Amino acid sequence: MPQAEPIRWIDTYPQLHDRTSTTPIDAHYFYVNGWAARRIISNRPARHVDVASQTIFANLLGAVVPVMFLDYRPLKAHLSGLECVGASMLQMPFANGSVESISCLHVAEHIGLGRYGDPLNPQGTRQAAHELSRVLAPGGNLYFAVPVGRPRLCFNGCRIHAADTICQYFANLELIEFSGVHDNGRFVERVGLAEFSDSEYACGMFWLKKLGHSLKQVS
Repeated sequence: MPQAEPIRWIDTYPQLHDRTSTTPIDAHYFYVNGWAARRIISNRPARHVDVASQTIFANLLGAVVPVMFLDYRPLKAHLSGLECVGASMLQMPFANGSVESISCLHVAEHIGLGRYGDPLNPQGTRQAAHELSRVLAPGGNLYFAVPVGRPRLCFNGCRIHAADTICQYFANLELIEFSGVHDNGRFVERVGLAEFSDSEYACGMFWLKKLGHSLKQVS
């Protein structure tokens, strides 16, 4: 075309799939990241711990609240407001009841399947829930998300749980809110645990709290 930029053949990079009528999203991650961020920021913790959620979530949240990001595969990043730690989710380096605010979004369904180099463990998701409960402080908030629907193992991708099974894993915590994303990508807030019982691969979002006095109240 007249006045077009010159281009070498080696620099051609045809993009054939981006001409869409609307901006595409991955509904699970788009909604769960926004759902958790809004609640964390509203609760204004002095520090927040995120366990292996999307790195962009931890990065952006760290601009508002100091964040420690923990992952089995350490994140090599250096940024104000973001501290990165390498550790197993099944053996987190925190004392019992010491974490005021913690999130684990679309992660625990992978634990124990070897997908990320971790040891095989059929009880991985259940044990991850136990470890999150262990470190959560009295009065503290946990923001947790996993695929929900027809329970099954998709080895070695993920596990899909019934929502009430997840609540059983966190039997010592109080469920404050259950929200999620349907198979068709529709986001719903504050629904019953049976909302996704017939789903193939929905996203369940659990806001849970440990009963008792918070660290702030105790101090």
